[in-house]
Amino acid sequence: MFNYILKKLLYGLLVLVGVVVLVFFLFQGFGDPSRIVMGQSGDSTTQANIRKELYLIDAKGEKIPKFKQFLYYLNDVSPLCFHTKEEIANKKLKGFFIGGERKFGIKIPYLRKSYQSKRDVWSILMQALPGTIILAIAAMFIAILIGIPLGVLAAVKQNTWVDTSAIFSSIVGISAPSFFMGIIIAYLFGFVLSDWTGLHISGSWFEIDDVTGEKTLSMQNLILPAITLGIRPLAIITQLTRSSMLDVLDQDYIRTAYAKGLSKRTVIWKHGLRNALNPVITAITGWFAELLAGAFFVEYIFGWQGIGKVTVDALEKLDYPVVMGSVLIAAAFFILINILADILYGIIDPRVRIQ
Repeated sequence: MFNYILKKLLYGLLVLVGVVVLVFFLFQGFGDPSRIVMGQSGDSTTQANIRKELYLIDAKGEKIPKFKQFLYYLNDVSPLCFHTKEEIANKKLKGFFIGGERKFGIKIPYLRKSYQSKRDVWSILMQALPGTIILAIAAMFIAILIGIPLGVLAAVKQNTWVDTSAIFSSIVGISAPSFFMGIIIAYLFGFVLSDWTGLHISGSWFEIDDVTGEKTLSMQNLILPAITLGIRPLAIITQLTRSSMLDVLDQDYIRTAYAKGLSKRTVIWKHGLRNALNPVITAITGWFAELLAGAFFVEYIFGWQGIGKVTVDALEKLDYPVVMGSVLIAAAFFILINILADILYGIIDPRVRIQ
């Protein structure tokens, strides 16, 4: 078990390193980001200082090669790092450091500073992360609450209008892009029917008091984006549950349960569903990672304050450090949750051997 987890973590680390390479050379490997930081106006001294801060030139004013710039970036975003006392103080790094002038440390990843707000990217993304997690959990809750019973009903009522309707709806749900469904749902329920639904076309997970400035939790604005984001996993869970239930209902132990005089409800929900949930649970854990990474357009359409909206706003302003940081955090979440899904699958299904 330990060797299996270690192997998965190693694979995940290699994938994350690949993401770091791609992100760096895609957003900072070309061009001169110092011009974006200081805007269209600025003297040569200001530009030189910005280039030093971004590791584009050294203390002598000579250009630093791209591979060295990447190593500096890797040292910043890695939890294991080497930094001087001056760098630790200037970047306000948080962690544990040992050594002399140049220290080895374990730190919170330093994602550098926003070009626009000059704030640490880590603090910007951590402030937005709860919104994305709340949205993903709500979307998955809706998908599970509706998808599993609908899949069971479709399997039990196989080849009836109920089964046909469930299959057709799930195909539509899988095929329809989230951004398209988001626009339709936002316009229809948040604008046209707003007087009846009481919902708004946009809104965040908190409300700000005009007088005190305090933030209070507001779940009303969560309904429309959660439904939009949950449509695709709902469709997939419905199809998986139906397919798995059809396989289980043909097993000998189901016929034996009926022969013992157990009610249909008991056989289906207690004996059948329990054994049919293994692939469904694996899909749920995998799709939760997909939702965290795939909420970008949904958050932007509904004005939901999460990492997705922050990233799209940063792209519009060419604020590359924020975009780079959000991609890395999304990749890290995706890798960790998929590792947990593999482990959970091995625990739930005894037929799967974890080696």
